[in-house]
This record gives sequence, structure tokens and C-alpha cells, in this order.
Amino acid sequence: MARSSTPHPISPSPRSGEGGRRSSTSFPLSTKWSGGEGERRSGISFPLSTKWSGGEGERRSGISFPLSTKWRGGQGVRSFRRRLLAWYQRAARDLPWRRTRDPYRVLVSEFMLQQTQVSRVAEYYPRFLERFPDLGALARARPKAVREAWDGLGYYARARNLHALARQVAGRSVAGDGVAKLPEDPEELVKLPGVGPYTAGAVAAFAYEKSVPAVDTNVARVIRRVFFGSRERGAVPSAAGRKRGSHPQVLLPAPRSREIWQLARALVPKDGKRAWRFNQAIMELGALICVARKPKCPECPVRPVCRTGKWTTPTIFRASPPPSQSAPARRQSTPRGSAAS
Repeated sequence: MARSSTPHPISPSPRSGEGGRRSSTSFPLSTKWSGGEGERRSGISFPLSTKWSGGEGERRSGISFPLSTKWRGGQGVRSFRRRLLAWYQRAARDLPWRRTRDPYRVLVSEFMLQQTQVSRVAEYYPRFLERFPDLGALARARPKAVREAWDGLGYYARARNLHALARQVAGRSVAGDGVAKLPEDPEELVKLPGVGPYTAGAVAAFAYEKSVPAVDTNVARVIRRVFFGSRERGAVPSAAGRKRGSHPQVLLPAPRSREIWQLARALVPKDGKRAWRFNQAIMELGALICVARKPKCPECPVRPVCRTGKWTTPTIFRASPPPSQSAPARRQSTPRGSAAS
């Protein structure tokens, strides 16, 4: 095979290049290239693989991964999971909603954690549950009582939606077996008041141990940085990256939300208990290590397989210019489970 000085737009398809023709993305180097020559020549290990269990990753996600088809037979994905889960086992915070599989209690925690720091939720969570111990009790409560129990958490539309959800589910139970119970299927959960794709996935995964993704701000940031490379302002190549001149090549087109969800779906283990731990672990990584402004790359357990952390300096994002030199600041909400908590 003739050598080339530019990245070869080879498709993840190891035979015909069909993946490249079906996608508008030009894939940056493939390790299938002459039996892995692409990986050896580029000096980087490509995360994710369509070789993963005979192409299972691509089939489960519904996308053609713009990555290698022969990253040691899918060891890259396994390495990411293994490193992440091992770190979570030793570094996970002891949070009260992680000690339960009760759907109602998981739901309350997820509503509270929206736009609110973990430390504040930990204060309000037990008091709210003491006053409204189950869906039935919440459904029977007066709106004023729910508002009082929520007072101090802010974003009071969450309390109204949670109350409306409880009444809706309790109303259905009257026509059924008389027990107010949340659905297990994310497609049914998302139909309830105040429940979006993330909350639906979180309840299904954390209460019912379903093998489904739960992609919040933290998870999306981890997936984007690990598997696509950071395009956020201030990212600079490390000395190794500058020496190789390869940092620009490892950045893939910025993923859309749909692509991040599809990739997350492919990453979640099939076993329910492992899926629970994986979803908790990737959220925890985004909350404690892979934070928005000052990621702690030297402490990151998945840095060896991360497109961003492996090829950039530890202080990835430089300070923003003074307010007088930048656009007017916009109010930013606190991500779920942020490190500031």
C-alpha cells in the first residue's frame, strides 16, 4: 500500500468502505489499514470499534463509528469500561439515592438534581420523602404543601410537575390494581409531566436496572471529549501532541445530541446491574473529574483512551478574557451532580 502524508479517509467497513460512503464523515485513519498500520503510523489508539463483538457496537447504536474497526478486537471499549468502573468503585460518593432502587425515590432525586447542587439536594431529599413517602401520598397532597416542602430548592416548576406526575400515575392506578407505580419503559416515562429523555433513562436505569443510557450534561461532556476530541475554546495540544503534529487529526466533527445518545446506548453494558454502575460511574466522572471549565486530566482514570486528555495539556481550558473583552456573560445553570456540590 502506498504511503500517504495525509490521513486516509478510510471507512470503518473493513472490506468495501461502505461505512464511509453512507456517512458524510471522512474517517481519520483506520487501524485496519494494512493490518493496523494506521494506528502504528499515527501514534494514537482509536477509541471504540465496529469490530466490537463482530460489529455489535455499530449495530446497537445505529451509527457508523468514525473510528477504528480493529482496535485490538474491541479492547478499547472494554478498557474504557473497565477503567471507569474500577475508578467508580473506589471514588464514588455515598449519596442517599444510590442506596435505593425504589422508583419513586429515584424519581424525586432526579427532579431535585435538575439545576441544583448535590449538597443542597442531600439536605432536602430526606425531608421531602419523610413528608411524602410514596407516590400516593404525594398525589393526595395539596399543591401548597408540596410547594412548602420544595421551598428553598428553586425552579418551582419542578415541584409542580412532580406533583402533576404523581396525580397522573395515581389516577391510572385507580383503574388498574390500585397501586401507584411508575412505568419501567423510558418511552412511557417520557410521556409523564416534567420527564425528558434523561430523566426517563435515569429512572429506568437506576430504579429498574434497565440497560439504557441516561445522558445528562456531565455524560455528554465525557463522551464528547473521550470519543470525539475537544473542540472547546482554549484546548491546546500537549508537548507530545505538538511534537507529533497529530492533535488536529484526532479531532472529529462535533457530535450532535442524537449521535451522543446513540453512542451512549452502544456503550451501556447489557447486564442490568453493570448498566446501573456504568451510568452512575460516567456521571460521577463528569461531575468530579471531567468537569466543564478545569478538567482534572492527570487524575482521570480513562485518560489513556481519551482523545482530549491524551493529547492536550492538563489545564485544557485557559481562562476566559476579561468581561470588557468578551461578549456579555450569560447565566449558566449548574450541571447535575457538579463538582461544586
